[in-house]
Amino acid sequence: MRVGDNMWLYIPEVGRPVRITSLQSVIGGVFNNSDILRVDYDEEYRAERLERDGAELLLHLKARTDAVAYDRLRMWVDPARKLPTRIDCHAADGLLVKTLRFSQVKTFAGGIERPAQLDTESPLFRGHRSVMLYDGIRARELPDEAFTLAFLPRVESLRGGA
Repeated sequence: MRVGDNMWLYIPEVGRPVRITSLQSVIGGVFNNSDILRVDYDEEYRAERLERDGAELLLHLKARTDAVAYDRLRMWVDPARKLPTRIDCHAADGLLVKTLRFSQVKTFAGGIERPAQLDTESPLFRGHRSVMLYDGIRARELPDEAFTLAFLPRVESLRGGA
């Protein structure tokens, strides 16, 4: 769960939420928590430049604060779908930290159009690649309390309903 700049993970064996950092990798591989949980690019980055790169748009983004995992992003966007196709993530010194590639765009339940595959590579982990596949996405109404630390021990109860 993410609340502002704070991220929390509930581990049943521990019995309480544990604070995690954006650069940790809970699921392993090249992904870190910020790759999965930090999705509000407009809030966390400001656009410095926009250019055309073939059929796509290329956004040059700069972090608004140092609370984010990456100082700069280069984001390629499919202008028709308004979805990212690739994001290069850079450190403050310009070092390429990782590349995220979004592919296999699908229409999920309720007409939600999103990439069903996310590939991540990093020059820091040569020869390694992490892949996330999304089989289903659906919109759901959840009570406000579902987004609190007190609710985390009961998060499994959300898996059932429509």
